Amino acid sequence: MDWLKEFLEPELIWFLIGLLLLLAEFAIPGLIILFFGIGAWIVAVTCLVTAPSLNVQLLIFIGSSVLSLLLLRSWLKGLFMGHVTGKQDLTQDLSEFVGERAVVVQAIAPKRPGKVELHGTHWTAEADAELAVETAVEVVAKDNLTLKVKAL
Repeated sequence: MDWLKEFLEPELIWFLIGLLLLLAEFAIPGLIILFFGIGAWIVAVTCLVTAPSLNVQLLIFIGSSVLSLLLLRSWLKGLFMGHVTGKQDLTQDLSEFVGERAVVVQAIAPKRPGKVELHGTHWTAEADAELAVETAVEVVAKDNLTLKVKAL
């Protein structure tokens, strides 16, 4: 039973809780649980140095977790997920392909989109008439990633 008493030391319990939370971060994405694991490890180190009461341990855990979350999350998120260097220019003309010519690579029907090849890339395309494969078409509009086309 002495081994159980040694196992139930607060610093070991907090260390294992922190380890479980850090491992849980891999299973549950979002970069939030990581900071609670860090908070648990801070409490484990505090328990090694001093012997605070359970209430103080919980306050340290909550405080250090929330503080590290607020201070470090945006920096770590940028580090792991990349920084955005610019925003979309809202004055940019999004109809850049209008007037371009493409070739149908998958048949298009009025209520069934197909595919066209434009600049070496296959795009989802819609048309008001049936268009067979290898038909030359012109882009008349763009709706997100779908091109509206008509036969030439």
